Amino acid sequence: MSPEQKRRKVVEDEVDTPLPRFLQWCQRVSIELNPKVYVSTQGTASGYGMVTREDLPAGEVIFSVPRSAILSQHTTRIRDLLEKERDILESRSGWVPLLISLMYEATDECSLWAPYFALWPELTPPDLPMFWSEDERLHLLKGTGVIEAVKKDLKNMEQEYNAIVLPFIKRHSKIFCSEKHSLDLYKRLVAFVMGYSFQEPLDDEDEESGKESFPPMMVPVADLLNHVAHHNAHLEFTPDCLRMVTTRAVMGGDELFNTYGEMGNWQLLHMYGFSEPHPNNSNETVEIPMLTLKEAALLGTESEVKLWVQERWDCLCHMEVVVEEGSFVFSCEGALTEDELRTCLKLLCMSTEEFAEYKENEGWEEDDEEEDDSLSNQEISQLPPTWRRLLHLTAELALKAYTSDLSSDQALLNDKDVYTKLSSREQYSLHVRYGQKRILHQLMDLTSSS
Repeated sequence: MSPEQKRRKVVEDEVDTPLPRFLQWCQRVSIELNPKVYVSTQGTASGYGMVTREDLPAGEVIFSVPRSAILSQHTTRIRDLLEKERDILESRSGWVPLLISLMYEATDECSLWAPYFALWPELTPPDLPMFWSEDERLHLLKGTGVIEAVKKDLKNMEQEYNAIVLPFIKRHSKIFCSEKHSLDLYKRLVAFVMGYSFQEPLDDEDEESGKESFPPMMVPVADLLNHVAHHNAHLEFTPDCLRMVTTRAVMGGDELFNTYGEMGNWQLLHMYGFSEPHPNNSNETVEIPMLTLKEAALLGTESEVKLWVQERWDCLCHMEVVVEEGSFVFSCEGALTEDELRTCLKLLCMSTEEFAEYKENEGWEEDDEEEDDSLSNQEISQLPPTWRRLLHLTAELALKAYTSDLSSDQALLNDKDVYTKLSSREQYSLHVRYGQKRILHQLMDLTSSS
C-alpha cells in the first residue's frame, strides 16, 4: 500500500473523530499545513502525530502557526483581567496566568480554541506518573528520581491552587466556579502544560541582560508532533508566526518528530508520559543524589572519621557546592556536573592536613588546568584511587535504591513475548530503569580498583 493509499484509509477511519473539525478550524485561524503531510492517530509513535505523504527535503516548512492562533495569557479573552492582577498571580512556576487561561477557555464551548481542546475528550491529560497510584509508582519507578519529582509537583500544585488560583476564582465568581474549575482540573491542565506547551527562547542579547524567560504557551498543531532524540524537525520562532521545519530529508510515509530538548528517559516519562527504548535516547542520564555520596563516605567509618566527613560536608554546604535535594548527573559519556563532583571528591578524600590548609585558603585556590563543564569517562577512570573508590561505593548505593537489578530488566527486554504483554507504563518504566542502571554499572566499571 502506497503512502497515499494509507493516508486515504486513515482519513476514512478518522471521519467521526474530532480531528476533521480541528483541521477545519486550523484553516479558519490561518494555520497553514503543508499539503505533503497529514495529521493522524494511526501509524504514529503515540497518539496524534504527523506523517509525510511524500519525500521532504531538509529545510522544508511543514506548517506555520500565526501568533493570533496561539493560546497564551496574552491571547485569551481574559487577558486584561490577568494583566490587571499580574502581581497577585506571581508564583514559583510562573505558569498560573496560562493555567487560568486554560481553565477558562477549555471549559467554554464558545472559546476560539474549542476545536483544539476537543482533540482530548474530557480533557484527558497525558498519562504522566503523577496520575498513577503511589503503589504503582513505587513498584515501577523506585530509585529513578521520578517519584521524588512527582511528590514535589503534587505538593506545589496544591499549594499554588489553594494560595493563588482559588482566591482568584472566588474574586471572579461571575466567570469562574470553584466546583467546575477545581483542583482536579488544575492538575490535569498542569499536565497539558508540561506535555504540550512551548516556551520561546530568549535571544542572546536578552539572555545576557538577564531578561526574564517568556511564559509557556500552547501552540496548536505543533504539540501534535511526537518526540525522539534523533528528531527530523524543529520549531522556529519569527515575529509573525511559529513554524515547524525539517532538519533533514524525510522519506514519504515516515513520521515527523520534533524535539522536546535534550532529556533523559526519566525526564521524558515525568513530564511527557513516555520514554525511548535503549539505545534510541542518546541523551539518557542518571542522577545520583548528592546525599548518596555523603552516605558512601560514611560507610564503615569509625566515630572520629564520621566527624571529619561531616565537617567536610558542612564546608561543602557552606560553599553551596552541595544542597539537600541536589544531584550529580551522569550520561553515557561521563559526568555532566563536573565542578560539583570534582570539588566534593577532592574535599571528602583530603587528608586532615590538606583540609586544614584548604580551609585556611577559604577553598578558592585556582586549579592548574582549565577544566571543561563535563568529566569524560576516560577522565573518570584516571581519577586518584581514593576518589574512584568513593565514586564506586556511591554508584553501588545508587543501584540498591531500585527494586530490580540490571540482569532482570535485561531479561524482560530480551523476552519479546513477555515484553509485549507489559502495559505501556511498565514498558516506559523499564526503559528508564534499564538506561539508568547501565550508566551506573558503567561508572562502577570505570572506578573499579582492578
